[in-house]
Amino acid sequence: MMPRTTRIVIILAAFLGGLLVFTTALFLLTGRPTPQVSTASAVGGPFELTDQNGNTITDESLKGRPFLIFFGFTHCPDICPTALFEMSEILTKLGPDAGKINALFVTVDPERDTPARLKDYLSSFNPQLRGVTGSAEALDKMLKSYRVYYKKVPLKDGDYTMDHTALVYLMDKQGRFVAPFNIKRTPEAAAEDLRKYL
Repeated sequence: MMPRTTRIVIILAAFLGGLLVFTTALFLLTGRPTPQVSTASAVGGPFELTDQNGNTITDESLKGRPFLIFFGFTHCPDICPTALFEMSEILTKLGPDAGKINALFVTVDPERDTPARLKDYLSSFNPQLRGVTGSAEALDKMLKSYRVYYKKVPLKDGDYTMDHTALVYLMDKQGRFVAPFNIKRTPEAAAEDLRKYL
């Protein structure tokens, strides 16, 4: 009986050999290499939505400035208000440079988060923050392009809450994804980091 290590090496070699044969066959049959796996650069895309003042906001209208995006909802009990507070603190620390950055709060709950509701909710945060909503279809398209997980979760009393991705996305001046932006540090450190993208 072969030692365990030898068996593992043989199995691994057989797997890699099979993968090489499959890739070569695919290339010969289609004339092109295997499709690329989705990467960070695939985050983001075109959208057309409405802000809390009823103005149209698109991916094109944001170009020219870096921007932060947080996806959440106004009935969120803790994660969303905490994230928006931390974003507000960072914008405050940016001082005059805050005007060179866009900051968006995009709802995952268009059923309840109308422009009026967003406007009222955001009155407690930095005025630089823009609330964004739209039709369920338009939001669904944007959320998928940003790889945002969201799900409606029924509650016992007939109400519901939303599960969702709780990252702040940093996009560059061309609307390309840079990285998740760390807001769990001092506002001064986060503001200094943001200045690199102005």
